[in-house]
Amino acid sequence: MEAVIREAPFGQLVRLVTKNKYFQYPEEKADFQLPETWIDVMNQPDTLRKGSSQTEKPEPESPGSEGRQPGDSNDSESHDAESLHGESDGDVLSRVSTERTLPFTEDRLEANEHHEIEKVKSTPIVPKRTKDGVVLVDWYYTDDPENPHNWSNTKRALIATIICLYTFVVYTTSAIYTSSTQGVMEEFGVSTLVATLGLSLYVLGYGTGPLLFSPLSEIPVIGRNPVYIITMFLFVIISIPTAFVGNFGGLLVLRFLQGFFGSPCLASGGASIGDMYSLMSLPYALMAWVSAAYCGPALGPLLSGFAVPVKGWRWSLFESIWASAPVFIIMFMFLPETSSATILYRRASRLRKLNNNPKFMSQSEIDQHNLSLSAVTVDALIKPIEITIKDPAVLFVQIYTAIIYGIYYSFFEVFPLVYPVDYHMNLGQIGLVFLCVLVSCILGIAVYFSYIYFWMNPRIAKHGFPVPEARLIPALAASVGPTVGLFLFAWTARASIHWIVPTIGITIYGGTVFIVMQCLFVYIPLSYPQYAASLFAANDFFRSALACGSVIFAHPLFGNLGVARGTSLLGGLSVIGILGIWLLYFYGARLRALSKFAISETNVEETTVGDQAE
Repeated sequence: MEAVIREAPFGQLVRLVTKNKYFQYPEEKADFQLPETWIDVMNQPDTLRKGSSQTEKPEPESPGSEGRQPGDSNDSESHDAESLHGESDGDVLSRVSTERTLPFTEDRLEANEHHEIEKVKSTPIVPKRTKDGVVLVDWYYTDDPENPHNWSNTKRALIATIICLYTFVVYTTSAIYTSSTQGVMEEFGVSTLVATLGLSLYVLGYGTGPLLFSPLSEIPVIGRNPVYIITMFLFVIISIPTAFVGNFGGLLVLRFLQGFFGSPCLASGGASIGDMYSLMSLPYALMAWVSAAYCGPALGPLLSGFAVPVKGWRWSLFESIWASAPVFIIMFMFLPETSSATILYRRASRLRKLNNNPKFMSQSEIDQHNLSLSAVTVDALIKPIEITIKDPAVLFVQIYTAIIYGIYYSFFEVFPLVYPVDYHMNLGQIGLVFLCVLVSCILGIAVYFSYIYFWMNPRIAKHGFPVPEARLIPALAASVGPTVGLFLFAWTARASIHWIVPTIGITIYGGTVFIVMQCLFVYIPLSYPQYAASLFAANDFFRSALACGSVIFAHPLFGNLGVARGTSLLGGLSVIGILGIWLLYFYGARLRALSKFAISETNVEETTVGDQAE
């Protein structure tokens, strides 16, 4: 627990105030000694280093590696250890380079498996040394406790739970406002359409935020925690005047800022989880995180639906303060840094100070030594847009997920037109209807978990990684679900039919969308690993932008066409997903072969669907 608190913002603050007297790192303690393997490398004469394979400068990262997924660049400890077991340094360096640039390959899977074996032995890791004498700071041993992949299951579960709570609160605060729409209309004298801007601008805020915050969290000198803590602190602070604001314009500005500063978890939360878990375990952890994001908006109306009619429209905004403040305190006390690049960067800094030697450097320092602000801007903003425009597979994923997300948020406008009118439900009871999304999420988790546990992971363990399109298999059947669910809701949402029937339609929609989104969110990093972080930030922007628009156009859409025809129109749009998923499954390999951004297999023309299924 001391290590957790030391890495958390609270521990870092205590270290700063006490000048590192408390919560010391091993390098700062009087009895610290470098491992013998490190001392041997440091004491090598220059002539020996020049003639040794270990003096080779680390292979340069492949183009685009600066956008590689966080947490994947520093698993090299398992490879370094191989040099002690008879493998050549050339093989080690080759595998290190492959793992850093292609995190979702058989080499990476082999690295994970080797690491699980080696860390049990507590094998010393031999650091590398460049031609100019720089010692590349790495983990000390294969079971180094500072390596996030070596943390105990309990510690990782605790951190993942904090990130899920953080994500849930941010997403819940978006839709918790819907119960207050009527009160906002009455107090500020605005129309229903204008009042919904309080929701749509919040969604737009958390769509634009990751474009700024995601690249910042990738810079080792900054890391993830400062971005999380500072923005979450501002989120809590801004939530206070939001609940007391006395004019409508101020309410809209504050709601946008709320979403903007709450956004880092939406793009980087999954990356933080990826920092800790191996490839075989990652899908299970990501399911929990995606579930928190997926259920948050649906449970918002439930949390405020019963209280707002009694306490007033501001009560829902008070609830967001009461939810976010404790989560911030927990984050401040117990959320450690998870980025391996940042952890090793800080270790290198401590070793330079301890040994009074500037030659200690982490790999991330070398990789980003000449990184300019313009390069960060290009990676964060221009590159994702370029890939989206030029790559048909990415364009489909962006459009389809945006449509699905937009339809999801349109239900916040259609539910009040159906359940109070046809079934005489109050705001609290409408919030209970939203529980069908939670049920659909649980069903989706059960199906997708079974697919990963009983089918995909055993085949990966036996045959290695299949082509990325194999990950789309559950989505082939699930892609029909959103259309079926929407049409079932559209033509059964009437007083003459029991309310459970249209609710079942929403459940079908929600459960199948969950499965499709899980498959697509795995397909993207498999096919575009070096651009995965940027593409996820761009995807969040596209989804949130359309969701923002859907909240605004949903009311006139259903007002002019009616619930049945309006929802049928949305159901027709969801047909795009059926066609797109099947085309992507059959022709995705060929599209990747033509793309300069994707990772494609050789002889892709000979790849068959049967091969993909294996």
